[in-house]
Amino acid sequence: MNSDSNTATKEKKNPETLLRNGQAIEMSPHGWSMYPLIVPGRDRVVIEPSAGKKLKRLDIVLFRRDGSILVLHRIARIRKNKYGHPVYFMVGDNQSELEGPIKEDCICGVVTGLVRKGKKMSVSGIAYRSSVRIWMALRPLRPLISRGVSKVKKCFK
Repeated sequence: MNSDSNTATKEKKNPETLLRNGQAIEMSPHGWSMYPLIVPGRDRVVIEPSAGKKLKRLDIVLFRRDGSILVLHRIARIRKNKYGHPVYFMVGDNQSELEGPIKEDCICGVVTGLVRKGKKMSVSGIAYRSSVRIWMALRPLRPLISRGVSKVKKCFK
């Protein structure tokens, strides 16, 4: 295989390229930043292109950090920049510090569903949205909650 076909194959598998070309994808997130609502190795996410969609607070989006990696985090806050364009502040479900501002053109996809134990779940259902609202309200307390859970887990080991 020559280098041109290698490049073409990588581009076809690149989630950002697929989303920016209008394709929905399903992928397994890596890392623990979205725990406990998304667990790596157990859950998969269904991501649709974000182009043309009105993004809302609590949506999970796939975005590229400035010149860096793709990240799957939740929108915690939306503001307007000095030109009137929306900018986003993100946070992982297992984090308490906001990241941003993130420009809209850095966002390539929005999560529309989860696949857990082979069953598809919508992220727009009342049970899911309610649990997300509660978890987001607890954001300032997350470090304390994480430490408490760790201590309880150590007691059972």
